[in-house]
Amino acid sequence: MTNPDVQPDADQPSQLDLLIETVARLRAPGGCPWDADQTHESLVQYLVEESHELIDAIEAGGREEMIEELGDVLYQVIFHADIAAQTRGEDFDIQDVAAHMNAKMVGRHPHVFGDLVLDTADDVVAAWDDFKAAEKPHRTSVLDGIPQGMPALALADKVLGRAQKIGLLEADGGSPLAISSEDELGPILLAIVSAAKAQGLDSERALRSALRDLQDEIRAAEAEQAELGADSADAGIIGFPT
Repeated sequence: MTNPDVQPDADQPSQLDLLIETVARLRAPGGCPWDADQTHESLVQYLVEESHELIDAIEAGGREEMIEELGDVLYQVIFHADIAAQTRGEDFDIQDVAAHMNAKMVGRHPHVFGDLVLDTADDVVAAWDDFKAAEKPHRTSVLDGIPQGMPALALADKVLGRAQKIGLLEADGGSPLAISSEDELGPILLAIVSAAKAQGLDSERALRSALRDLQDEIRAAEAEQAELGADSADAGIIGFPT
């Protein structure tokens, strides 16, 4: 662990700078032929793999596993940035990535870097969508920005949350199953997958199909709400001029 009492030497590069230099050297002429041949697309499989290994380390590993797996994910980020720096038409590097992320985090935390007052985590969650909407005004649906390639269960959690945001589903509508903990939930999910497998059914595909239907319902509900809003505006309701 870095000693907080020891001040870094301003004349010496940080360990992060050294890693960036290592990646650049590996991909430069005279470096590693394999690294030089890689593209954003060819690295996707490794990014997915390293991300899952980090999840394993978070859930079941210790300090050393966390350091290693966080490093592997960081390496992927730096690798992609170096590819972009050397690719005509992309022309960005890791500093551009960091600058963009820093600006985004500052913009999404006006309660820290500005005058907005949000006292609790629940207050932040409630305001988060407004922050993102101001940042991405081109998004017209609550579904925009959800990566469809997520594992089906993670995707279901996201889509259900968005359905609740527009009132299509009740957030506290209760559950047909009496589940009070993840220890109870896990065996139930496993039993469902086991039953599906016994019948030759694909649980992942089945859930994705149901999610496509739910997303269609969400978009239809949004269109209906937009149409009602337009009709109300034409009628001079909710403060709009006639």
